[in-house]
Amino acid sequence: MKKAIILPILILFILTNCEKVVDVDVPTTAPKLVIDASFEVFFDETPVRANTTVKLRLSADYFDDTIPTVTNATVFVTNLSNGTIINFSDNNSDGDFEPTTTFIPEDNSEYELTVVYNSETFKGRATKIKSTPFTKIVQGDTTLFTGNETELEIFFTDSGTQDDYYLFDFTKNNLLTLEDRFFNGSDYNFSFFFLEDEIELPTNITVKISGITKEYFTYFGILIDQSGQSGGGPFQSVPSTILGNIVNTTNDDNFPLGYFHISETDTFNLDLVDKTK
Repeated sequence: MKKAIILPILILFILTNCEKVVDVDVPTTAPKLVIDASFEVFFDETPVRANTTVKLRLSADYFDDTIPTVTNATVFVTNLSNGTIINFSDNNSDGDFEPTTTFIPEDNSEYELTVVYNSETFKGRATKIKSTPFTKIVQGDTTLFTGNETELEIFFTDSGTQDDYYLFDFTKNNLLTLEDRFFNGSDYNFSFFFLEDEIELPTNITVKISGITKEYFTYFGILIDQSGQSGGGPFQSVPSTILGNIVNTTNDDNFPLGYFHISETDTFNLDLVDKTK
């Protein structure tokens, strides 16, 4: 009996005395300007509307809980086809800059985004990329591993006139990139699954499909891989630097993060029910 008691106590004593607190020194870097200018033109709505918000933030260290906003910047977009300038302002002082007049990006026009911050000028160019509308979206009955996943069945038709690249937004930071390599010009459908802890049923969701460039497809695919599905988009800290298409024309060494892109976007609103009841 005595040996049975002494042995656990001895092991506990050894393990307790072997514990050592290790301080991990995480290097800090100077914050970078992060420019999220992913414009959406909702082409299948009447009248056509657009989301043309330019979000400005500063990059944060990996373990920081807050992401600093940038409000003291000058932001405008130039239509390079006719020289028209669209000014942006941050009326709510939250780092989200909106156009001061109605702005719907046009077909076949190249736009240049300009951000002036801390006496440095950042520029990027983009042209609106065509998309296709959803044919339909329905809630399916298939599940995966636990039997409690919620299936969405997505249907659309690829244009077939070019190599197309798509970005899908299923809400809850669930994003998916897709290229038409194997279904160019065809009807296409696939399934997307919400995990049990990602969505509370019943609920209403809005799904988006956006046309994107090959370069943005590559950029966003890396962003999703590094940040994870709940990574929080381009402002979340990631293991390595991902450069976009915006450059610092004043100081090459102080490059920005983020992207300037203009997409045609279609939306589909759907009520999801709990089919287990």
